[in-house]
Amino acid sequence: MKRTRPTISAFHKEEIVPEIHSADRLPISENRRCGRKSVRPVLFAVLNLLTICFLMPSVCRAQDAKQIIQRAEDAIKGKTSSYSVMEMTVRTPDYTRTMTMESWTSGTSKALVKILSPVREAGNRTLKLGNDIWMYLRNTETTIRIPPSMMLQSWNGSDYTYDDMVREETLTKDYDIKLVGSEKIAGVDCWKLQLIPKPNAPVVWGQLLYWVRKGDDLPAQVEYFDERGKLMRTMVMSDFREMGGRTIPTIWTMYNSDKTHSTEIKMEKASFDKKIPSSIFSLRELEK
Repeated sequence: MKRTRPTISAFHKEEIVPEIHSADRLPISENRRCGRKSVRPVLFAVLNLLTICFLMPSVCRAQDAKQIIQRAEDAIKGKTSSYSVMEMTVRTPDYTRTMTMESWTSGTSKALVKILSPVREAGNRTLKLGNDIWMYLRNTETTIRIPPSMMLQSWNGSDYTYDDMVREETLTKDYDIKLVGSEKIAGVDCWKLQLIPKPNAPVVWGQLLYWVRKGDDLPAQVEYFDERGKLMRTMVMSDFREMGGRTIPTIWTMYNSDKTHSTEIKMEKASFDKKIPSSIFSLRELEK
């Protein structure tokens, strides 16, 4: 007996294949054109993204590098101001000396550092106003303007310079920044960045290598090179803990090129973005 294939009732046909009026039908070629038009913007967007991030990777890396440095700088500086009390210890093969000081900053153009101890140096101050820097010596009651040629000179016999103590560099404005790899510093994964001064930038170093911790965007180490590419000194940050409402490195140690000398700055107190009287940053206050 011949078997017949089951048929579908007209009722079920209407459910599975609804009737389409001829006015609603589009030629196959028209349907294909509509599909291409709807997909084309998406394809263009994907291609543009691939071009930027794969065919031009240096653009993405440059932007990432700048952002990494900016986050690191923002983490340790106030947006408008900062105040700190610090202990500085200078270590050499011949002696060790310690001083205590307090520091005020306002933006990147104003800074004052005042020595509190020892007694023989208490009252000495260093002031920055714009591009001008002055130093007041209490014992002789004299005020000295620091010329640009002295910016790399030792500040009070330490491994820090006048430039370090009062200058607030804007790294993302003064340097071209490139992400060159990643390394561990003190066992912590860090981004490694290279900073080259921009033409005519008011900076004193020929190159910086800057390590930023990946986990919290905090600076871990900085190497300073002269214009001939010679390593001059290294700064290492440590003892990361909360102070002034944020986590910061509370110990900053500067080593000279052969690490026979070092200067450690230990933060004892810090606050950020609190109002500081403008009179603090004045020649009158400097000589007070």
